[in-house]
Amino acid sequence: MHLPAYDDLPLFDGLDVRHARGLFGADDRLGSINLLTPDVVAAAAREVRTGAMFPLDLPLDLPNPPLFGRQQYRHEVFALNRHEMDDRLHNFHPQASTQWDSLQHVRCREFGYWDGSTDDPSDESVSLGIEHWARHGIAGRGVLIDMADWMLRHRPDYDPLQARPIHARDIEAAIAEQGVELRTGDIWCVRTGWVTAYRSLDEAGRQRYADDAAFAGLCGDHDTARLVWNQHPAALVADNPAVEMSPGDPAVGSLHRRMIPSLGMALGEMFDLDALAVACRADRRWTFMFVAAPLHLPGGIGSPGNSVAIR
Repeated sequence: MHLPAYDDLPLFDGLDVRHARGLFGADDRLGSINLLTPDVVAAAAREVRTGAMFPLDLPLDLPNPPLFGRQQYRHEVFALNRHEMDDRLHNFHPQASTQWDSLQHVRCREFGYWDGSTDDPSDESVSLGIEHWARHGIAGRGVLIDMADWMLRHRPDYDPLQARPIHARDIEAAIAEQGVELRTGDIWCVRTGWVTAYRSLDEAGRQRYADDAAFAGLCGDHDTARLVWNQHPAALVADNPAVEMSPGDPAVGSLHRRMIPSLGMALGEMFDLDALAVACRADRRWTFMFVAAPLHLPGGIGSPGNSVAIR
């Protein structure tokens, strides 16, 4: 599939945001997941050497308290009868822990969502729900980009729990140090160190953090969008709560707006990459097979990650 360079993509009228709408077809529902072709998936299987598996999801009850005003779910276990047990979740937010953003998660102002729709999804008009990715499946060559390790060595004052941008030039430098050759259809796994830092907080610290969460993440500028688009990954996941830095800089722009409704990029957040990073660092092998199965939730705006890395 031939895709134009980022700087050759058109801008939305009157808005400094480039878009790739129509490149995957007029009625596309997959965005960058289109790049997970059978050949790409088959090649990814060759990354499995030892069979070691690394689940990448946090427990469903982390972060606790949940961030961004979400509420904690309640898990109820009950008897169906004297011989069988069952359980159910109440008040469950699919995006409260490790999660995927569907293409209906963010719109680009008056230009709408990835498919151009502008209807309110709460009116049961979801056209880009998570079920499209669930039907297709998500599997490919994962690439760990350990920005936490790189930043701590090159920016000693780096703190994942402070709003700090990770620039495209930093990502490029980290990739070069790791010696990874990127391929179309890769699944980028960007470790910012947020999960490690969050786990170090005590209960009181987590409560304070939930009330005023800030974190390092990718810069929301054209340089970041250009780097990602020109390398054509199938998905971009990170260990922090939003992939990009938060709070963001309005003068720079929103990476979510550049990525999801404009470039059709699959984003995932709060993936637990810590154990995987230890293994990758031990043998200096940064690639693996990445497999995820989003919930087949019709009209879903997001889903738990349900992901595993296999080395």
